[in-house]
Amino acid sequence: MTTLHHLLQKHIAQGWAPGAVGLVDHHGRTETAAVGFLDTAGTAPMSPDAIFRIASITKPIVAAAVMTLVEDGTLALGSPIASWLPELAEPTVVRTPSSPLGDVVPAARPIVVQDLLTSRAGYGFPSDFSLPQVQALFTAQKGGRAPRDLPGPDTWVAELARLPLLYQPGEAWLYGTCSDLQGVLISRATGRPFPEVLAERILEPLGMTDTAFEVPAAQRHRFTTAYRPDGNGGLEVTDTPDGAWSSLPAFPSGGGGLVATAADWLAFGRMLVADGTAPDGRRVLSEQSVRRMTTDHLTPAQREIGALFLEGQGWGYGGSVDVVATTPGIVPGRYGWVGGTGTTAHVVAATRTIAVLLTQRAMENPRPTALMRDFWRYAAESS
Repeated sequence: MTTLHHLLQKHIAQGWAPGAVGLVDHHGRTETAAVGFLDTAGTAPMSPDAIFRIASITKPIVAAAVMTLVEDGTLALGSPIASWLPELAEPTVVRTPSSPLGDVVPAARPIVVQDLLTSRAGYGFPSDFSLPQVQALFTAQKGGRAPRDLPGPDTWVAELARLPLLYQPGEAWLYGTCSDLQGVLISRATGRPFPEVLAERILEPLGMTDTAFEVPAAQRHRFTTAYRPDGNGGLEVTDTPDGAWSSLPAFPSGGGGLVATAADWLAFGRMLVADGTAPDGRRVLSEQSVRRMTTDHLTPAQREIGALFLEGQGWGYGGSVDVVATTPGIVPGRYGWVGGTGTTAHVVAATRTIAVLLTQRAMENPRPTALMRDFWRYAAESS
């Protein structure tokens, strides 16, 4: 019988990545596997508590923090974000997605908080990167894998505000930008640094002690080296343990800036399948907030606009929601996402399953890797 260790080892032994950590938790019973090494030099063996750049599986954690502010009345789902992000008070929209940047019309309505949570504010990436507005967006949204490349939040929002929206607010699902806007919104609405609020509202109550926007010197011996394919069958280094995550960035990215361990994301996932309750009984989110986060909010047409990323699936708040069992491992109702640094994390509330996979090899495109798909199949079959 195949074990999680065997599944991961099959890919790592082929040189696909230096190492990997995976876990599958079902009703509180956890199978964990750590294979390979922290880097290609074999400096240290991979351990279950290794720290990874988790990229876009940051997004669900940040959406949960937004929901705590909704619950306490600081924010409201239907409130215009202009109350806190005045730079975006009067957006314009390109007349059609293929129109040049100067051919714009006024937004039909304000952008509201729920638009950010569902990635339907009008900013972000569709399946077609050649559109003029999308090409311009690349100058502001430089990519979640390197949030250190972004300026401070105020400068970033000002740069974004100079661009028209690609679609009217609420009209289309577009990837990426809305999660970074959520981080800025949290800071502006509370009048406090985003990392502090995230820690207070989500990380500390759940005991996510290694999840942060930087790695302290005392823990860098557990921090993996990051790689991407070099185009010749090998890997090239993109970041080292003493590199970009050794200090707090100017822009703490709500779209992809966190580091974490598999156990930390497991703690977050367990809170979701427990309807918002932490292991010690404290309530982190209401049941209604968890339902909103893990329910698909998209129309079929909106899923099609984002088909490159969603592959026909839906979107809740900060993460995808599977709606069609297109391949083994895709389970209707499964909530979570993938990260461009080679990470994936999902929960299935119906079976109380959490599955987390962390690797150091960056994805080459938005489509999940073979290891991810094998891991999802394994998680589904073992639940």
